Amino acid sequence: MYRSHSCGELTASHINTEVTLAGWVQKTRDKGFMIWVDVRDRYGITQLIFDEKRTQPNVFEKAKTLGREFVIQVKGTVIERESKNPNMPTGEIEILVSELNILNEAMLPPFTIEDETDGGEDIRMKYRYLDIRRNPVKNNLLFRHKVSMEVRKYLSDKGFCDIETPYLIKSTPEGARDFVVPSRMNEGQFYALPQSPQTFKQLLMVGGMDKYFQIVKCFRDEDLRADRQPEFTQIDCEMAFVEQEDILDMFEGLTRHLLKEIKGIEVNKFPRITYDYAMKTYGNDKPDIRFEMKFGELNAVAQHKDFSVFNSAELVVGIAAPGCASYTRKEIDALIDWVKRPQIGASGMVYVRCEDDGTFKSSVDKFYDQEDLKKWAEITNAKPGDLILILSGNADKTRTQLSALRMEVATRLGLRKSDEFAPLWVVDFPLLEWDEESGRYHAMHHPFTSPKPEDIQLIETNPGKVRANAYDMVLNGNEIGGGSIRIHDRELQSRMFDLLGFSKEEAQAQFGFLMNAFEYGAPPHGGLAFGLDRLVSILGGQETIRDFIAFPKNNSGRDVMIDAPSKIDNKQLEELHIKLK
Repeated sequence: MYRSHSCGELTASHINTEVTLAGWVQKTRDKGFMIWVDVRDRYGITQLIFDEKRTQPNVFEKAKTLGREFVIQVKGTVIERESKNPNMPTGEIEILVSELNILNEAMLPPFTIEDETDGGEDIRMKYRYLDIRRNPVKNNLLFRHKVSMEVRKYLSDKGFCDIETPYLIKSTPEGARDFVVPSRMNEGQFYALPQSPQTFKQLLMVGGMDKYFQIVKCFRDEDLRADRQPEFTQIDCEMAFVEQEDILDMFEGLTRHLLKEIKGIEVNKFPRITYDYAMKTYGNDKPDIRFEMKFGELNAVAQHKDFSVFNSAELVVGIAAPGCASYTRKEIDALIDWVKRPQIGASGMVYVRCEDDGTFKSSVDKFYDQEDLKKWAEITNAKPGDLILILSGNADKTRTQLSALRMEVATRLGLRKSDEFAPLWVVDFPLLEWDEESGRYHAMHHPFTSPKPEDIQLIETNPGKVRANAYDMVLNGNEIGGGSIRIHDRELQSRMFDLLGFSKEEAQAQFGFLMNAFEYGAPPHGGLAFGLDRLVSILGGQETIRDFIAFPKNNSGRDVMIDAPSKIDNKQLEELHIKLK
């Protein structure tokens, strides 16, 4: 038995108990006649004491050789600690060591294994196995485990069955780029790694498994950012004999359960807004509603004077930044510079101070009087002490720019609090979006999404106006889950493929297996997939998913720890029938 107790469980109640501990050396303090060693495992830290008078000489001398991160086993007696540490669960005791066994020596780590480390991100990713020993990363992984277990518990209690689906599947032209896997036994043919188990979970519904879930790896060969990795994990779910309301109720319940069990927070309100309302009011389809700053469209009250910037704009729109009328000109100029950055792309910004006495002072006083500015304040819901920030130009671009400014101002004002949670549903997305470059429609979600029943007749006359029977769950300005009611009728699915530019032959080659399955009694069905990585990071108070993944990739999609991707042997290439240029 390597250990009788963990390094985090011993307390004063264990005094005079003989124990065996094992772990890593956190640090040592050698006073010559006495040596203290902190030993660490996943559960905590316990202080060991080696006393020249009370410890066997050979054990005492061996203790002098210990270095950071040595793996050791000790036996000894729990005694009361003279200088107690109230900040440690084990701070009342220490172990008087009688036997020391060095299980493995260790090189000096390239960074300190402390909560506040001196290691930069690149070096910590290279030595990720060492980084995991640090409490912040270790606790994030334990937190992820807790969330996963609560998900499994909730869904299992609701009658969902955990079913695995294949990883080696067929490449499809819709969506992001696939990762492909060459087949040795089928020359010139390739598998694809799944971007989601979409068609398989639909086939499970045809098979009668009416409540399916899977916590599953998915893969997309796309550009990376803080909340995106080439491989990611979904909580993938599907239900048969359901309408949209059934799914929204089920997964509101899951989200409430997680917030209550993981964070101790009761959330009863899940507002529902349409896609059109979200875009018009917040400039994006995943709004953060922990704070206000709703958009106010000002065309009707700003395009009647001789200010050409507004008169020539497709859209004039503003937000009221709460309590910011006191901003200095330097602070306002900093915001103007921020929106002019290439990443945002605005040409400028107009502002209006809403003074405490009810008057207004703006950067366009030359063109607008107090009555004009009062109307602006009413439309943007600005109050005395607020600062109205206004952008103008092309409607879509301006909404995107103001959305980014809204989030930046909220961040500067401390309104995006990590311990507050504001979920909502966004519904009624467009079914299709027109792509000018390819000259055809693309599915807003995926080709299997059903249109709203009341919009089906528009498919033949005005497909761009058809709304999808789709929904996204948004939490704190992040899409954490999305799904739809699926098409379960072969004729409607065939028409959908027509709209997406598939020939009959292409549709049969790509999705014939699904179309054929629909001929054998497909039930009405729908589902949803949560992004587990993103959900866990938000519940953990962060928006970067990397530290909640055991072995993440960097922004170039590389695993710098194992140096992947890498070249492979020419013999392997020959077996796979691949020739490199």
